[in-house]
Amino acid sequence: MPEQNIIDELKSIVGERYVLTAPEDLVAYSYDATFTSARPNLVVLPGSTQEVSEVLKVANREVIPVVPRGMGTGLAAGSIPFSGGIVLPLTRMDRLLEIDRDNMMATAQAGIITSELADAVAREGYFYPPDPTSDHYSTLGGNVACNAGGARCLKYGITGHYVMALEVVLADGRIMRVGGKATKNVTGYDLVHLLTGSEGTLAVITEVTVRFIAAPETTRTAQAIFPRLTDAGQAINAVLASGANPSMVEIMDETAIKSVEEYLHIGLPLDVEAILLIETDGDEADAMRGIETAAEICRRNGASEVRVAATPEESEEMWKARSSISGSLGRIRPNKLGEDVTVPHSAVPEMITRIKEISAKWGLPIVIFGHAGDGNLHPNILFDKRDPDEMQRVKGVVGDLFRAAVELGGSLSGEHGVGVLKRPYLEMAMGPVAVEMQKRIKRAWDPNNILNPGKIFPPDLPNNPG
Repeated sequence: MPEQNIIDELKSIVGERYVLTAPEDLVAYSYDATFTSARPNLVVLPGSTQEVSEVLKVANREVIPVVPRGMGTGLAAGSIPFSGGIVLPLTRMDRLLEIDRDNMMATAQAGIITSELADAVAREGYFYPPDPTSDHYSTLGGNVACNAGGARCLKYGITGHYVMALEVVLADGRIMRVGGKATKNVTGYDLVHLLTGSEGTLAVITEVTVRFIAAPETTRTAQAIFPRLTDAGQAINAVLASGANPSMVEIMDETAIKSVEEYLHIGLPLDVEAILLIETDGDEADAMRGIETAAEICRRNGASEVRVAATPEESEEMWKARSSISGSLGRIRPNKLGEDVTVPHSAVPEMITRIKEISAKWGLPIVIFGHAGDGNLHPNILFDKRDPDEMQRVKGVVGDLFRAAVELGGSLSGEHGVGVLKRPYLEMAMGPVAVEMQKRIKRAWDPNNILNPGKIFPPDLPNNPG
């Protein structure tokens, strides 16, 4: 715990009620959406960029670790304070500052909930495409820090494709703005996209400007049922090569299907290995042409049944199954580790085969679902963390998953980030030279290593936990 005079100084910056030291408060900020946890020494909730600046000046002077945090929805332990110190939630800073219709951009504080920003843009008749599964409870700043994705990434891209400008606070408390509203900006290094995906290790993001686009006129949804998982994998590639131009192609394997059906009782078939959900959008003619093309391709590639939703209500019912997977898995085992590997979409069938082999090798169920259209699969490892043997096997599964993804030309993460859980595999994925260059960037931006220490990089920097 920092000395009382430092705590008093922090209270003078943000107000006494926004410096939390009670044990129950520290527990509340000790975990995220993973199965890991560690208590901070205190929690400081700033209400403005200037307050963030003053807090970081104190922390840098005293060399106190600072862990920036949104709503704690991360899946790589990126906001867990393993080094203790200060957890710095940005959730008080949640205002929408501007919707600029002329330039088709919106500016908001980092703590705004992502869906609230998207809804505000939609009320103006526009469309903010990034749609991480957690968008109804994750923050925009957290999405930027992890470069979050979502189902619509296939057609529309990830969060980083929409970030135009950032306001950030550096480790020493200086405030910096990078980027702007100009569509083209190649003056100097691209600091906007260096900070996007930096997981709070280089600076604290306090304000974000994103672009938005015209809303599509309509959407169409199809559900394709496959007796064989490998046929579903082949159908994905055929649909993508067809010109159907889907906005989403999602996959559920048989374990996911059974888990959701036992949970919701919505009539999903239990004797099949995969379901694909496909969505197209655009004007009425393009959306219908695309979904009919995708449906016919699925039939030709082994689908036993293909349904095209006739109404928005039918479409919503189809997507309900996909959105309920994570919540249903607790019925199978008490704990899960939701991984996030990517491969080229042509390698999806092979990656699915590898995942099944890894599950059999380690004797742990792995549920496969995710954004198959862009090669971003979410193998969920199901286990009981109270069983030490299972915990060891989980580590074996994770290592094999990452090796398989890299061998197939993919990466460790498509949207969750590295955090701590993927840190041991960073060099395997990127090579020692790339890792060393990134460490040099970290040292230049944060010489005292106070910002989210121990995240992304192996523990050979000052203050990194082992």
